[in-house]
Amino acid sequence: MRFVDEATITVAGGKGGNGCMAFRREKYIPFGGPDGGDGGDGGSVYLVADEGLNTLSDFRYQREFRAESGQPGAGSNRTGRAGADCEIRVPVGTVVRDADTGELIGDLTRHGERLKVAAGGFHGLGNTRYKSSINRAPRQTSPGKPGEQRRLALELRLLADVGLLGAPNAGKSTLLTAVSEARPKVADYPFTTLNPELGVVEVDRLRRFVMADVPGLIEGSAAGAGLGTQFLRHLSRTRLLLHVLDLAPADPASKPADEARKIVAELEAFDPALAALPRWLVLNKADLLPPDEAAARAAQIARELDWTGPLFVISAATGQGCRALCEAVMRHLDQTSPA
Repeated sequence: MRFVDEATITVAGGKGGNGCMAFRREKYIPFGGPDGGDGGDGGSVYLVADEGLNTLSDFRYQREFRAESGQPGAGSNRTGRAGADCEIRVPVGTVVRDADTGELIGDLTRHGERLKVAAGGFHGLGNTRYKSSINRAPRQTSPGKPGEQRRLALELRLLADVGLLGAPNAGKSTLLTAVSEARPKVADYPFTTLNPELGVVEVDRLRRFVMADVPGLIEGSAAGAGLGTQFLRHLSRTRLLLHVLDLAPADPASKPADEARKIVAELEAFDPALAALPRWLVLNKADLLPPDEAAARAAQIARELDWTGPLFVISAATGQGCRALCEAVMRHLDQTSPA
C-alpha cells in the first residue's frame, strides 16, 4: 500500500428533519387540536483514531463524507428518527485542521479517540410546538437546519519514541533493520528510503520502544530540496533524535562534522522546536575501519563539533555497538517518561 500522510476531505453533517403540521381527527373528539411532531436531528461526522491504520491512502478514493439526515416528524406527535452519525476512521497521530482557515481542530493521539468535525442540523418543530391559549390551531412549522459543512486537511504524524536523523546513505535504514523487525529497503544509492518507516525495538521482554526512520536530509532541504523535510514532521512527536553519521564516507573529501552541521541547520530552519529535542550522535560503519582508526575519527568528529553529549560508535551492518545503544536509549526513555 502506498504511504500517504496528507489528505483533504469534505465533511457535512446531516440536515435536520422538518417539523410536521397535523391535527388530531378522531370520531367524537371535535377540535382535537394540533399534533404534528418534531423532526429528527441530523447526524454528525466524527473522526475516530484507529491503531490498525498507518496511512491516509484510503482518502485518495473517497473524499466526501456526509452523515444521514433526520426524518421529518409525523402526526400523533411522532418525532422523526435522528440521522445516523458518520464515523471516519483515521490513523492514530492524525492532526486535523480546517483546510480553508488553517485552524487546528484536533489531534488524535489515542486509539478510539473521537473528534466531532461537522455537527448535524437541528430538527424542525412541529405545529404542536406553536400551540398557545390564543392560537389553538397553529399552522406553523419550522424546517430542519442544514448540517455543518467544512473542508478538512488531514496530516499524519507517526507516533514514535525515537527518530533517526541523517544524510542519505548514513545507514539509518540498516540500523532500523538491525535493532527491530522492520524491513525497510536498504541499498547503496541515495534516497533509498522514500517513506517513513517504523520499527519496534525490544530491549527485553517487558521493555520496548518505537523507532522511526525518515528519508535523508541534504543541504537546502528546508527550502524544498530532497525528500527529508517532507516527512520531518513525523519526528516532531519523538522524545529523542539519533543523529546518524557515516564514520567512513565513500568520498574522502566528505567530512562527517560538516554534514552534521548542515543537517542541524536544516532542522533549525524547518522547526526550531524539533531542533531543540534531545539529540545523540551515532557514528555508523565502524566495521569499515580498524578499531583504533574508528576511535580516532570519532574523537576528531566530537572535537570539530564541540560535542559533549552522548556519542556511540556502531556498525549497523554487523550489529557492533547496537545493543549498547538500544539499552542506553531505553534508560533515557525510562528516565524521561511522562508522569
